[in-house]
Amino acid sequence: MASIRQNVYPDALPDFRNLGVIARIVIGAHLFALGVVVYAEPGWAQALERYMRAAATLEPVLLASLMALYAASSWLARLPYWLGCGVVLLVALVFAALGHTLFPHGAGELVSGGLPRVLALAAMTAAILLGYFRLRVRAYSPALAEARLQALQARIRPHFLFNSLNAVLSLIRRDPQRAERTLEDLADLFRELMADGRRFVRLADEIGLLERYAAIEQLRLGERLQITWELDGAPSDALLPPMVLQPLLENAVYHGIEAATQASEIVVRIERRGDRVLARIENPYHEAKPAHRGNRMALENIRERLRLFFDAEARLDSKVEAGRYRVEIEIPYKSGRLPG
Repeated sequence: MASIRQNVYPDALPDFRNLGVIARIVIGAHLFALGVVVYAEPGWAQALERYMRAAATLEPVLLASLMALYAASSWLARLPYWLGCGVVLLVALVFAALGHTLFPHGAGELVSGGLPRVLALAAMTAAILLGYFRLRVRAYSPALAEARLQALQARIRPHFLFNSLNAVLSLIRRDPQRAERTLEDLADLFRELMADGRRFVRLADEIGLLERYAAIEQLRLGERLQITWELDGAPSDALLPPMVLQPLLENAVYHGIEAATQASEIVVRIERRGDRVLARIENPYHEAKPAHRGNRMALENIRERLRLFFDAEARLDSKVEAGRYRVEIEIPYKSGRLPG
């Protein structure tokens, strides 16, 4: 059995193919340029006019830099962090120098003093943006640690653990092999819970975790739990954060099945739509039973982790429709080789 290790999270460059990252770079660079112009001009009218002229030069240089970083994003991700920062800084300087050569008058609208000041301004902008992304990732890291600490309450609740162990005890004498398999499934669930929360996993492995969890709950709930798996369109090589789907299935069991007195159905549907992966889990909605706080906690934890991994390219929505409660996750389709 794999041991539980202390996870040290190294700094990492942002994914320059991510739309949220690109938008932040564009907005940040323009805000910095606006600040420089406002500082240099005595009045707002003059500053705005000068900024508009400077933006005509800044925009092509910025877009060219982003295109280069987009193309080199996979290579940059394999570099040590500080070396990658140096490469990003070099790209910014090269395109700033090229922009000054091609548009000398436009560059002069932003900063006077020739090429050295243009390069200094480009280096400062790149450094500020890299520092922002580094602080942003570190700001989200406590949320991941907190999500792990809350997991025993919000994801694998104590009542589930105790009930599962009692079910295993009842099987030991009459079906020892099934009891052993159930304990192995429990061990797999808790090993995933304690694993590195910032690595990607394959969708095939996450689906396997869902099936092991469902087998444990089936042992406890019997015929009351009916799960329909719609996985023919699921891309098994897609990469996603770990323990994203299992808490949603657990919530579906807790709110949709345990609250019912008769057999009820949960539908798990995962498919690829173009360059997106859509996962949907739905269960019966019992209007008389108020929404449990743990459900909102689990959804918020998952939403924060999706934001960290995919920025603005992921979404999580929930709604009630025709007596069914539905949760949908949509993420960009990414495939690749997992480290180590």
